Parts: sequence; C-alpha cells; structure tokens
Amino acid sequence: MELFTFERTRGKDKKPERDDGNWFSDLFKRNKLDDKEVKAEPKGERVILKGRVKDRETAEKIIVAAGNNKGVSEVESQLEIEKDDKPKSQMYTVKSGDTLSKIAREFYGEANKYPQIFEANRPMLEDPDKIYPGQVLRIPPER
Repeated sequence: MELFTFERTRGKDKKPERDDGNWFSDLFKRNKLDDKEVKAEPKGERVILKGRVKDRETAEKIIVAAGNNKGVSEVESQLEIEKDDKPKSQMYTVKSGDTLSKIAREFYGEANKYPQIFEANRPMLEDPDKIYPGQVLRIPPER
C-alpha cells in the first residue's frame, strides 16, 4: 500500500460529494487510462485504488489522475502491478512560478528536457504551458 497526498482545493475537476467510484472510472476513460480491473473507492477526501494494472507507468498515471481533483487530499494505492521492472517516478507538487522547463532543470539539470515530464503526464496534461500550483506531476527517471 502506498499513500499519496494532494491539495484538495486544487484540481481541474471537482469530485462529486457522493460517488460510488463511477465518476473516477469515467475520469480514467477520458484520460485514456481505461483499465477495467481498477476500482476507485472514494472515502471522504481519500480515494482508494484497488485492482491490477499492466505496469508502473499506468499505476502512477491513474494515481495522479485520481488525486488532481478538487475534493481529493489522499490517494491510497493498493494496485497490483504486473510488470514492475521500471524505477518509480518521483511525485512533484507544482509551486507558483513553476514551469515544466524549471522543473526539468531542477530534476534533470537541463531545462530542455521538459518534454520528458510533459509526456509522462499525458494525457492529463494537454499543453506544457498549462500547469497550476498544487498540481501533482509524475517526474520519471531521466532517460
């Protein structure tokens, strides 16, 4: 089990007050993360993810997609990862004044490596210039 924290007042969408997990299933489908074996169990401000995913990247994208919504402060991952052969990504909370280039410089030493971060967060990110304070991004190991 892993626990991830998010800013519950920030997010692109707002989690409904009452949900049986269907809202999250639809969210995953919209973000092309449709994995029929993943179930989201909302418990107040926490979302518990259960099920099985094909790889670590998919698990991390589902965690970030679930957490970056108003009303969610924690995501508990109980996901089983079939192919867990890649290193974990770091999670980074965007601060005021951040850009993907600035974040890439911090993590990789080179601002022009921002496309790695952008691609690691697609399709949740649609534009590299549209990030917001409080948003949690996956920062994959440098390639």
